[in-house]
Amino acid sequence: MKPSISPIAVPASSDISAQLHGADFFDCYEMPLVHAGRSALEIYLGVISNTPAWIDFLMAARNRVVRLFGLKNLGALGELKKTKAASDYRVGDRIGIFSLLSLTDNEIIMGDADKHLAVKVSVCKRVEDGKETIATTTVVHIHNLLGRVYMFFVVPFHKRIVPAMLVRAAND
Repeated sequence: MKPSISPIAVPASSDISAQLHGADFFDCYEMPLVHAGRSALEIYLGVISNTPAWIDFLMAARNRVVRLFGLKNLGALGELKKTKAASDYRVGDRIGIFSLLSLTDNEIIMGDADKHLAVKVSVCKRVEDGKETIATTTVVHIHNLLGRVYMFFVVPFHKRIVPAMLVRAAND
């Protein structure tokens, strides 16, 4: 059964909510997920280690196209050291296409920046009215016209990729 994934307001209790000031784009999706004692990082690592092939294909295409504009190759979303345990990750470590910026049991914030924009992503465990959920927030600050053009093309894919990845959390 496919889980219910809903767009929600960025949770005020999440650390990433402090990054919203001046953001050019942000969104948040939430779905029911029993945490079962797993940390936010453990949940995220389980999700990206099972990245769908079509998302890897899109990332590879993105990397080829943006190279023409002098932007960096981010690699693959699920590019991980398979032997590295969640407990071995530290702030500053690379996790797939992002660097780990903040790490608590309940929330991780990852990000990357280039000359065109800065992006931060949060995976946050939540419990409300006794129901466990996971909320994934993306916040983007655009630096220039190239960033605006980039986001014009990326946002429609982003709106499909994030829910598709959250489904992986339910199946992990």
